[in-house]
Amino acid sequence: MGRLQLQPNDKYNAELVNQTHPADWQNPTPAGKYNLVAIGGGSAGIISALGTAGLGGKSALIERHLLGGDCLNYGCVPSKAIIRASKVAHTVKHAAEYGIAIEGNVSVSFEEAMTRMRKLRSEISHHDSAERFKSLGADVYLGQAKFTGPDTIEVNGQELQFAKCVVATGGRASIPSIPGLEEAGYLTNESLFSLTTLPKRIAVLGTGAIGAEMAQAFQRLGSQVFAVGRSPLPLSKEDPAAGEVLKQQFEQDGMQLYLRHTVEKVESSGDAKQITLKSGDSETVIEVDEILVALGRQPNVEGLDLEKANIQYNNKGLVVDDRLRTTNPKVYAAGDIAGSYQFTHAADAMARICLQNALFHGRGKLSQLNVPRTTYTSPEVAHVGITPQQALKQGIEIDSYREDMANVDRAILDGQTSGFAVIHTQKGKGKVLGATIVGPHAGEMISEITLLMNSGKPLSLLASTIHCYPTQAEVLKRIADQYQKTKLTPFVKNLFYKWLAWNRK
Repeated sequence: MGRLQLQPNDKYNAELVNQTHPADWQNPTPAGKYNLVAIGGGSAGIISALGTAGLGGKSALIERHLLGGDCLNYGCVPSKAIIRASKVAHTVKHAAEYGIAIEGNVSVSFEEAMTRMRKLRSEISHHDSAERFKSLGADVYLGQAKFTGPDTIEVNGQELQFAKCVVATGGRASIPSIPGLEEAGYLTNESLFSLTTLPKRIAVLGTGAIGAEMAQAFQRLGSQVFAVGRSPLPLSKEDPAAGEVLKQQFEQDGMQLYLRHTVEKVESSGDAKQITLKSGDSETVIEVDEILVALGRQPNVEGLDLEKANIQYNNKGLVVDDRLRTTNPKVYAAGDIAGSYQFTHAADAMARICLQNALFHGRGKLSQLNVPRTTYTSPEVAHVGITPQQALKQGIEIDSYREDMANVDRAILDGQTSGFAVIHTQKGKGKVLGATIVGPHAGEMISEITLLMNSGKPLSLLASTIHCYPTQAEVLKRIADQYQKTKLTPFVKNLFYKWLAWNRK
């Protein structure tokens, strides 16, 4: 097999490749029909193949590049390592606010921060190794998968027959047609983590989750970041109040924001890149050393020969029904390629639906999932369920209960009062329909709301749940107390008044 190589070519990247695409790997020889073949070695494909094997079935896992998928190699794992380094840098620089004096200059070694990331990523890669998956019962094939018929796949000249298949090939950065961008050069999430030198100036095109996270991280590590987005606020899909909190924080961090702007063209000027931005009738030119493109994702469908298996697809991914079945009843799809929720944890949940439906004629539905999401900026932005905008569009009447982090003792003590929590319930009832939390531990706290939604429990349950004091999660109990107070109608209050007055006699 051909040897893969990641940049920089150090011992940590070499170890990562040795685990997830070993050069001496020998594909097995197919023997009989597989219960399930998973195409794509990311979260959804791994869960599908290992789940089948764990249940006693015969499964195969096919990956053309690196096992572990985007999450391990170019997404969740490396990005969170860099974000952690940037948070430490920010904390140290603001230590004086907590009465801590730092003697001498505080410097950030971007090179060492990136080395740490590669080291940790290589350690985690052992969980996604070809040998481990083989030991757990899955046949691992490294190479390009191609459908040759409605129930057959070819990998490196070998044909595999399957009863069911799960396509989980994921997606990649979508590159816009901007004049001069290709010639000037750019970074995506697949090349960003190969940097060894901190760009002095970097433009981040896109202010969605990936753009927002990396823009803030690089700003705090020492780059001058120019964040460019069409929308008036970062994270345009979230509650506008969350975007406003992030906008203020980004400005405090020193980031240059160009919101409501589009990129007209890119030109090279020596080692620099000049970007012409447009907003209304006005134009602005900024000069940077690097450009990170974070303007959405596109599905990885190339090379699969989907037509030979009668599988329909579009620019969002494979066409699937609510049970994640494609137009070929033997083939399912999960993860980013299915087009709905582009998160690792969602891919995991979707793969479990595929297993249930494909292997056991189950009736699991994508629409039944309550999928939370978190953007790991500072503060974090977490959400689950519907937003007020979605409720309005769907004609759903809601009640919303909000509490600012500035009213929570732990947030005050931590000096982290930017943010809030808001929970949306069905009008006049305690059924939770959605929530947004903006705060340092929002990604941890949103699971409490997701559990309420999954179990069908009312918001009042949070009011009777004892939360440790002082914690930032108390913000949720405060909101539940707000809801409880709505039950104290004038009629009920009058009954209480009369009862208590009678007890004083």
